[in-house]
Amino acid sequence: MTANLDDWRTLAEKETGADPDALVWRTAEGIDVKPLYTQADIADLDDVDSLPGFEPFLRGPRATMYAHRPWTIRQYAGFSTAEESNAFYRKALAGGQKGLSVAFDLATHRGYDSDHPRVVGDVGKAGVAIDSVEDMKILFDGIPLKEMSVSMTMNGAVIPVLASFIVAGEEQGARRAELSGTIQNDILKEFMVRNTFIYPPEPSMRIVADIIEFTAREMPRFNSISISGYHMQEAGATLVQELAYTLADGREYVRAALARGMDVDEFAGRLSFFFCIGMNFFMEAAKLRAARLLWTRIMQEFGPKKPQSLMLRTHCQTSGVSLQEQDPYNNIVRTAYEALAAALGGTQSLHTNSFDEAMALPTEFSARIARNTQLILQHETGITRVVDPLAGSYYVERLTNDLAEKAWALIEEVEALGGMTKAVAEGLPKMRIEEAAARKQAAIDRGEEVIVGVNRFRPAVPDHVDILTIDNRKVRAKQIERLDRVRRARDGERCRQALAALEAVARSGQGNLLAAAIEAARARASVGEISGAMENAWGRYDAETHLVTGVYGKAYEGDRRYEQVRAEIAAMAADLSRRPRVLVAKVGQDGHDRGAKVIASAFADLGFDVIVGPLFLTPQEAADLAVAERADVIGVSSHAAGHLTLAPMLLEELARRGAADKLVICGGVIPLQDYDALKKAGVAAIYGPGTNILDSAENLLALLRERLRGRNR
Repeated sequence: MTANLDDWRTLAEKETGADPDALVWRTAEGIDVKPLYTQADIADLDDVDSLPGFEPFLRGPRATMYAHRPWTIRQYAGFSTAEESNAFYRKALAGGQKGLSVAFDLATHRGYDSDHPRVVGDVGKAGVAIDSVEDMKILFDGIPLKEMSVSMTMNGAVIPVLASFIVAGEEQGARRAELSGTIQNDILKEFMVRNTFIYPPEPSMRIVADIIEFTAREMPRFNSISISGYHMQEAGATLVQELAYTLADGREYVRAALARGMDVDEFAGRLSFFFCIGMNFFMEAAKLRAARLLWTRIMQEFGPKKPQSLMLRTHCQTSGVSLQEQDPYNNIVRTAYEALAAALGGTQSLHTNSFDEAMALPTEFSARIARNTQLILQHETGITRVVDPLAGSYYVERLTNDLAEKAWALIEEVEALGGMTKAVAEGLPKMRIEEAAARKQAAIDRGEEVIVGVNRFRPAVPDHVDILTIDNRKVRAKQIERLDRVRRARDGERCRQALAALEAVARSGQGNLLAAAIEAARARASVGEISGAMENAWGRYDAETHLVTGVYGKAYEGDRRYEQVRAEIAAMAADLSRRPRVLVAKVGQDGHDRGAKVIASAFADLGFDVIVGPLFLTPQEAADLAVAERADVIGVSSHAAGHLTLAPMLLEELARRGAADKLVICGGVIPLQDYDALKKAGVAAIYGPGTNILDSAENLLALLRERLRGRNR
């Protein structure tokens, strides 16, 4: 006799002593996940029987997927100088990597040359420093660009970087039409989450359209845009938010290209996407399937004639936020599961993070483990033998549909606001993502979301991990020396004319910005000079910072310890006749502000008077702001390895202003090996990745009491 669902419920209740509905799990996306799925759960779904390679591409954009050719192993890397990154690339390619993915330093991202005073702590730290065509030529020395696919994560300074790449390729002997790869060129998500923008939104969207137009006509093998949800999830977005806002961004870029008079089939087949893959295994696989389904629906609005114009093709990267400093070898396991989810979801290329990236840039040792994770998946597990092996799973098919429905509701909400550009300008996606980040952090701090080795099952003795250390001062000095040589050797008048022509194109709105920038790069104008020519026309954009409040505190309603910390802060406020004041400062060119915003939100809910400083402060500007706002504490948020340079500079600037009694604390991606140097410089406390916010608040209160007692003596 075959058991039915009622039989199962009876047996489940007998096993658990409760109604099995009590086992339903509500995800952060608001999806109720049942403990059992059956045929009935997919009976009403329309696309379950679709086939790979055919609309709506639910089961994959290609008919044979990995059975014919596995995904591309494309590791994201870059650090220090072009010479050092080139050596790293060559070793990775010899070890089985199939494509290059370039990480640029923050000075380059923000359109500054290495000699600019605002980037003292950023040159070569979180990526490779590129100042000119000469750097780009060294970066790809011995790597034939007519054969190698190159992906570049670049958005703000996308025009000078892509122009320099094209000229470097041509001078290596490759025609433009032979260059293959992808440029990210996704500025809307920068205004939402990552913040490496340079210009205001309107001219930034012109840059996107100019690149789509130029590459469609001159570079048929090159993907003109990689529409990125990765940074949204890293900033705290739920998977529904990542899915919806990424596809809404894509729709906006298509409209921008069509507004140029381009035919949709001229460029749509060269659009690509970029998603983050976190630890919710089945939901991540379902997300990629839902993305293909929804993108087909969106693109059908534009009436393309080619099936390729309806396909969503994507690169994926395992999550950086899921990596933990505590018990770091667990990260190898996390990355392996995330990589498997990406493969089962049908990604076209993949980057696997290294286990030490919660602390620093990856070493060759850790990068080899990350690369081999993919090689093992491709060659040892058998998952490449079958197209879409999760298809037909009651759970996965239902989950795919539920994700698609919830994401479509958010996409429609964006449409009601007038499209993604207007939604971004109003700050809606950014606010929603920041609220989700605060809720997630509260769940981790309360232990409701278990992170092995962090809030449960912590090792008694922490592991020592060797990390890659970059001498920022040495790298910057070398870059400035090469930049000086380039400027001395070039034809100065030719360079000035090319930059003037680029500025005229930017001011007039006539002509193509990338075409003009290529001529400037050929004349050996630097990245900063090309970026500066457009800045002369449009100005540099300053984003407003807003603080989300009430979300973190709501998660702690009724919690005894939380209320005790609030009471202690209130008592200190009574003693001071004001609330203790904390300035949360992002110093340097790092725009990743999830950690800073979550801390600011939580501390405000606890009762601190929190000031969130503007992005991209210099140490001098941070010191001036701290004095003007009469801050008791300056919390420096570090994500991009500039802390050893920038935190000591801030302390020196405070001392010059007679404010050495202010507490300076640091938080973020700071390896244990750097703690002694920071404390020796005068940093009062360091809160590394995974620090419980209530723990940090209690520690800070103790430090403040001690400092205030010292003032009163």
